[in-house]
Amino acid sequence: MFIHRVKGLLATVVITVALIPFSAFSVDTVKTDDYSLRINTLTTGLKHPWGLAFLPDGRMLVTERAGRLRLIAANGVLDPKPIAGLPQIEVGGQGGLLDIALHPDYAKNGWLYLSYVASNKHGNGTEVARFRLDGYRLKDFQHIFRMEPKLPGGRHFGSRLLFDEQGYLYITLGDRGNKERAQQLSDHLGTVVRLHDDGSIPADNPFRLHRNAKAEIYTYGNRNVQGITQNPWTKAIWMHEHGPQGGDEVNVLQPGVNYGWPVITYGVNYGWGTRIGEGTAKKGMAQPIHYWVPKSIAPSGMTFYKGDQFPDWQGDLFLGALRDQMLVRLEIDGEKVIKEEHILKGKLGRIRDVKTGADGYLYLLIDADNGKLVRLEPAK
Repeated sequence: MFIHRVKGLLATVVITVALIPFSAFSVDTVKTDDYSLRINTLTTGLKHPWGLAFLPDGRMLVTERAGRLRLIAANGVLDPKPIAGLPQIEVGGQGGLLDIALHPDYAKNGWLYLSYVASNKHGNGTEVARFRLDGYRLKDFQHIFRMEPKLPGGRHFGSRLLFDEQGYLYITLGDRGNKERAQQLSDHLGTVVRLHDDGSIPADNPFRLHRNAKAEIYTYGNRNVQGITQNPWTKAIWMHEHGPQGGDEVNVLQPGVNYGWPVITYGVNYGWGTRIGEGTAKKGMAQPIHYWVPKSIAPSGMTFYKGDQFPDWQGDLFLGALRDQMLVRLEIDGEKVIKEEHILKGKLGRIRDVKTGADGYLYLLIDADNGKLVRLEPAK
């Protein structure tokens, strides 16, 4: 049974219903600075969805933090049968099955990549493996990356995956709540890692020849990066990360750069509001492109819009925000944010991921016990 929540005259209702795709569970509209958006809820019944990938045939794969990989038909129908063949996953706190990415040559080689939390006798941490999808089962399991060391606790796993246009794989990580270790190069905590698609280490990684440094590390001084995307025009890679109380950041990724955590930050300690580290700036540590104070937005997911459904948004950067349950649009000029708009505030829930589809629509994952896949379309 489909429910359509549309306000207005009867004629408007008739026209709107006629335009709704058959797969929709519900449709609503909202106004933004540039467009009236139609909120098309394609799929419900997802348990804390985290990552989204589009298959070449129009189907979608969605990870659930609880440890399930789900298949959604092009029309939005959720297959009731989860994909089998996942590795052992440690579910708890912020951890579980996290992001998903397809190999740039997926149509030829069939590799899909998953990040997840795994454990050993010392604790747990982020790992990445690749697989091939065979019907309802994953096969050809290959380990790509293991975060070291494993530590107890359930927070700050980072875990976004990105392939750039050169085919390098970026894995974002968190400090696991051990903030001082984000300034160390001897382990993976608080870093972004760069690898070849098979897990081998590129020869030009910035710390490959440094003694006692992990050769996989591309950047460090990161608190908890949960958004990364490549600008399709400039080819620069952008990322965002969670601050503490305030101090969420947007940065442009540069090899070997120290992004400062916890020596510098625009955030403060929870509760007391006391200063963290040495202040907001220090020589040799990067300043963010954009940041949020005095409170955090808790960013998650990130995409540059490059579709043709919203031409005025070409080149804008979209972020999901868990706090205040909103979609954040940043208008970019070069590497400067010149405008910020908050969309859907409190309307849908915690937006965990945001992606631009091949059809030019924006797709959102709503993180909840009964999570959703939502498509944003221009209202006709």
